[in-house]
Amino acid sequence: MAEPTASAQPAAAPGVWLSLAVTTAIQVMTSMALLTLPVMAPEVAKALGVSPALVGGYVAVAYIAAMIGSLVGGTLVRRMGAIRVSQMGLVCCGFGLALCASSSLPAIVLGALVIGMGYGPITPASSHLLALTTPAHRMSLVFSIKQTGVPAGGMLAGALIPGALLLVGWQATLLAMAVVCMLWAALAQPLRASLDADRQPGQALALGALLRPVRMVLRHKGLAALALCSFLFSAVQVSLTTYLVTFLNDSLAMSLVAAGAALSVSQLAGVVGRIAWGDVADRWLGARSTLIALSACMVAGCLLTAMLQPDTPRWWLWVVMALVGASGIGWNGVYLAEVARQAPSGQTSAATGGTLLFTFMGVVFGAPAFGALSSAAGSYRVGFAALAVPAAVALGVLLWRARRAARSAPTVTTSQP
Repeated sequence: MAEPTASAQPAAAPGVWLSLAVTTAIQVMTSMALLTLPVMAPEVAKALGVSPALVGGYVAVAYIAAMIGSLVGGTLVRRMGAIRVSQMGLVCCGFGLALCASSSLPAIVLGALVIGMGYGPITPASSHLLALTTPAHRMSLVFSIKQTGVPAGGMLAGALIPGALLLVGWQATLLAMAVVCMLWAALAQPLRASLDADRQPGQALALGALLRPVRMVLRHKGLAALALCSFLFSAVQVSLTTYLVTFLNDSLAMSLVAAGAALSVSQLAGVVGRIAWGDVADRWLGARSTLIALSACMVAGCLLTAMLQPDTPRWWLWVVMALVGASGIGWNGVYLAEVARQAPSGQTSAATGGTLLFTFMGVVFGAPAFGALSSAAGSYRVGFAALAVPAAVALGVLLWRARRAARSAPTVTTSQP
């Protein structure tokens, strides 16, 4: 089913900025919920008597559930409405956080599953709503701003969660976040009548069609290459976001508050980067060349992070955090724009959904692989150095595709006078 265009929206459709504010706020909240436990991983691990490296397993479990949630998200949105699906996602995140407040590892695993199920449908819901309300000439800007919700949530988690942990403890912090998610869901209710006016209660779930977008991506060489790059990029991104606080606390002897502040700097750089890189792509380099530059910056950022020492000047630490955040977190907007450009006519939503599966797969495999490698080596520093490898592979894939595109481009000849 094709997404409605801005020109086809009903006269009573809500304003684009209202839709943008609502979807961005929900994205921020769910992103913060997903990262709450990883930010406090050293303290939780100490309380449970387990290794902090197990947080990679937590993230993997959450994103396995998010993969399922994202695949069914589009159908649920058409059937129930974007706001209702977003409310359900927030409630799931709140319930999952409450489960994680238990001292039981099985309950925390279940909590990760529930949080992931809540997180997965948020992007399909917000994209549907923004497609209904955004004029064509504002699409790039509006979608780029909405994409900042993920690093913004991480920035808030890094800034607020360590302080709350020191003030009330890790279990109370998780419960407080659970309550905030529930309140956020309730606050969205007055908007449902107008924003969910296009829902189709009779829409079949059509579970058998879930894998069609994936098959389309695999048949299209350009989209398949982009999907592979998103797998590698997301493995880098989730490892940075999940383990940065633990690395700085364990290897550089930084306090949790200071390490959380460093995470916030990287996330803030990701917020700025998602918009800035999009502007660079639109105005100067183009999407493919910008992704190549992003890959190179990721390689440098990962290696520089691994080289940080306890006596590293604080100003240099902030520079490295900004570089790794702007590249390792800031790639998504340019990537989605290139997916839309290469998608077959009228298939942008399907192409985006199909590649998103591979993006989540990178998260599922990336965080546990980072944790396993760091544990085996006895150092998170080794793990951060190793993150340069997937970024370098993505760089190679993009350079190869750029060379292929240059060779297949028509040659323009001019006659000599």
